[in-house]
Amino acid sequence: MPSSKVLDPNCSIARSLGVLGERWTFLIVREAMDGVTRFAQFRDALGIAPDILADRLATLVEYGVMSRAPYQEPGSRTRYAYTLTPAGEELHVALGLLQQWGDAHLPRPAGPTIERRTRKTNRPVHVGFVDDRGREVATNEVATIRTSAYPTDSRRTKVP
Repeated sequence: MPSSKVLDPNCSIARSLGVLGERWTFLIVREAMDGVTRFAQFRDALGIAPDILADRLATLVEYGVMSRAPYQEPGSRTRYAYTLTPAGEELHVALGLLQQWGDAHLPRPAGPTIERRTRKTNRPVHVGFVDDRGREVATNEVATIRTSAYPTDSRRTKVP
C-alpha cells in the first residue's frame, strides 16, 4: 500500500477517509464521473486552488482511485489527463448516497439537481443495502457484526 498518508490499519472507514475524506475529493470524483479529465477543467468547474487540486489528484492517483496519462496539445508542453479507475468508478454508489442524503435532509427549495434512473426502464433508483441474493434490506434490518479481526484495543481509531 502507498505510504504518503498515514492510514489506520484497523479501521476500513478511517483508511477510506484517509484517502477520500478531504472536502474537495468527492467533488473531483463527481466531475470525473461527468467526463472531466484535465487539470484546468477540474480547476474551472470547482473553483479550487491549483495547489489543493494538485494534492488531491496526486492522492487519488497514488491510491488507485484515478489514473494519470500524458497528453500534449500541438505547440504546448506535456500535461496529464486524469480518469477514474474501476476503484474510482465504485465511488458512484457513495456519491449517490451523499446526494440522496443531502436531497432528503438538506433539500434545495427548487428540488434535486440530479436524478438517478435505470438506463433500460427509466425508473428512479436509490442507494440502499442489498443482500447476497440481490434483495433490498431496510436500513433498520442491517446488523453490524464484529468479526474476529476486530481490534480489542479501545484506542483502535486515532484521530489526529
